[in-house]
Amino acid sequence: MTPRPMHALIVGCGDVGCRLARLLAARGTDVTGVVRSPASAKALDRLGIRARIADLDADTIADLPAADWLFHFAPPPEKGETDPRLAQVLDALSAVPQRLVYLSTSAVYGDCGGRWIDESESCKPKSARGFRRLDAERTTLDWASAHGVAAMILRVPGIYGPGRLPMQRLAAGTPLVQGDQSPFTNRIHADDLAAAALRVAEAGTAGAAYNVSDGQPTTMTDYFLRCAALLGVPPPPQVPLAQALATMSPMLKSFLEESKRLSNRRLVEELGWTPRHASLDSGLPASLAADEVVQAFTAAA
Repeated sequence: MTPRPMHALIVGCGDVGCRLARLLAARGTDVTGVVRSPASAKALDRLGIRARIADLDADTIADLPAADWLFHFAPPPEKGETDPRLAQVLDALSAVPQRLVYLSTSAVYGDCGGRWIDESESCKPKSARGFRRLDAERTTLDWASAHGVAAMILRVPGIYGPGRLPMQRLAAGTPLVQGDQSPFTNRIHADDLAAAALRVAEAGTAGAAYNVSDGQPTTMTDYFLRCAALLGVPPPPQVPLAQALATMSPMLKSFLEESKRLSNRRLVEELGWTPRHASLDSGLPASLAADEVVQAFTAAA
């Protein structure tokens, strides 16, 4: 087991980052969260998390505080096929951390035709966001190797949880793909993702990637129908896949064009991680409970 860190730095300390920060603080670690706006900094202050405001798109970033563990949760820019934000952060570190955890996406695998896959699957991204994350993964591991840092990659699918349910989409009645044409998608509850990030930082193997999912893939249509039932709203109409693809945003379209079922066996068997919400049956009802992280960001908005 890696020694407990004295200080941790979470870059992109939003919803999941704050959940991780609270887990770290409960173990006696001093945490600094890097955020973009004063409103987000105010939310962190409400949660007892030290905040540092930084614009990752600026030409330069002032020295970031030294930390034993670095978690990079900030997403890449929405355009291009590289992640200049990550490069900015690595250049701005005032000291080299002992361990680095980078939050990537399962989109790096591309379309796998609905097959079960693990971390040995070749990375063949299909979407621009997948290419950006793969670039960031390689940058992370190359930098870590050059600086003697133990770096691990989290490959994350759709995140759900408090404040993350698709209420507006359901209220608008936006059509879904017909159930028999809807591809497999994977999910992880925000609290479980935070716990997984901590576990990987504690015991992950340097250079390894870990699929972080609940291990119970369904389809996007199934997910939205379950949410509608939970929220007591009418189920949206369903249309053929081709029709849905013609009207959806690029982000949703990329999800529908990539079908895969993620195995979380490495995380479960090698690191002993167990999700609190091992399926939507548990995770969706829990997403309606009052939540301090969501309340803090709502109050600070």
